[in-house]
Amino acid sequence: MTQIVKIKKLREQAVIPAYGSKDAAGADLYACLDEAVTIAPGATEFVKTGISMEIPQGFAGLVYARSGLACKKGLAPANKVGVIDADYRGEIMVALYNHSAQPVTVEQGERIAQIVITPYLTAVFQETDELSDTDRGEGGFGSTGRK
Repeated sequence: MTQIVKIKKLREQAVIPAYGSKDAAGADLYACLDEAVTIAPGATEFVKTGISMEIPQGFAGLVYARSGLACKKGLAPANKVGVIDADYRGEIMVALYNHSAQPVTVEQGERIAQIVITPYLTAVFQETDELSDTDRGEGGFGSTGRK
């Protein structure tokens, strides 16, 4: 299934998101920088992409870590998964957190995250005094793996 998402380049050197393979779920987001950014260990830096998007109504852009960047350099989105709503028209930025013990430099045009465009449902939250019973009940945080 494909979905058209309009992209606006905010700077000439911006790179349009691209899929790494035919069946990739996430399209790579690229750093758009005037100069390289060095992220200190344990620090977060907002890295600009130089693009804005018109995500269709009923869809969201979910920004995830790139496995290579996270495993090889220790950089991943600080908020774990960024959510870009359909009504946001500002520049897409990725808050990269350095999990490593070394400073890491991000260069212009480097792949910094991936975005998945996905449909979502809007819930209608209804307050009630009772919920239906299940086998699990109130068991949480690892409770389903117990014997």
